[in-house]
Amino acid sequence: MNEIADPVVRVEQVRELAGDLVVIPDRRVPLVPNIGLVGGAEAVLVVDTGMGTENAETVLRFATEFARGRRLYVTSTHFHPEHAFGAHVFAGAATYLVNRAQAADLTHKGPGYLHMFTGLGEAVARRLAGVRLPAPDVVYDREHDLDLGGRVVRLRATGRAHSNGDQVVTVPDAGVMFTGDLVEAGQFAIFPWFPPHDTDVSGTRWLAVMARLAGQRPSVVVPGHGDIGDAGLLTDVHDYLAALRDETWRRRDSAMPEDTIVAEVRAAMLARHPDWEGREWIEHGVRCLCAEHA
Repeated sequence: MNEIADPVVRVEQVRELAGDLVVIPDRRVPLVPNIGLVGGAEAVLVVDTGMGTENAETVLRFATEFARGRRLYVTSTHFHPEHAFGAHVFAGAATYLVNRAQAADLTHKGPGYLHMFTGLGEAVARRLAGVRLPAPDVVYDREHDLDLGGRVVRLRATGRAHSNGDQVVTVPDAGVMFTGDLVEAGQFAIFPWFPPHDTDVSGTRWLAVMARLAGQRPSVVVPGHGDIGDAGLLTDVHDYLAALRDETWRRRDSAMPEDTIVAEVRAAMLARHPDWEGREWIEHGVRCLCAEHA
């Protein structure tokens, strides 16, 4: 396995998307997410924390300066380590809120993911050293509207897709949508299909979620990883998932061996998207969809 680069969050290239709304970009560094800060007259919401204590401390310092005395909230788009395994740093400084399914993921699957990610390499292990799995302060069921003072941010649980507890964060007055890993830009969709340990990802449900999100027509889409774009990112992911399903199921219908399906569909997807990163996730997606084949 190639050594993964140090997944460090840097705040030097912060991008302003609208008034009082900025993104700390991932800089195309693996295991660094796009991190959002959304401000209102009375409070600021941080969307995702970065991986580990030191990264989250960097984000908290920046958020504190950005807030200038306003109250802080923090949320995570889903429970995976680079998105949520820094929320413990915000304890006492911010209110941490997530949907109920994500809270359950943190409790029941967080320890396993902490162990798995620690094994990804020395740099990642250093980032995760001493991490305490966060306990949310506020848990909602499916919908939560957070009033920051003159600006309402909508937190919506999507239901099972990339994970059980995926959450989309939208800022209606700015037309901005934070998707977490439901959307990646210039990268094949990340399927955390790791049987028997984790099989919660659902390609079919993910596809339905993307259709709903595309129907909202946001002006700006902030993906979990990759460059910020427009609603075309939602369409790109939808169309990729549809093609992945169709190519997989067509071969599954003919009782083709799964390994052969993987090889053929992988070749087809690479031909469609030769410049996309994350090629290793194609196989996981195909095997997930084989399991979902009716």
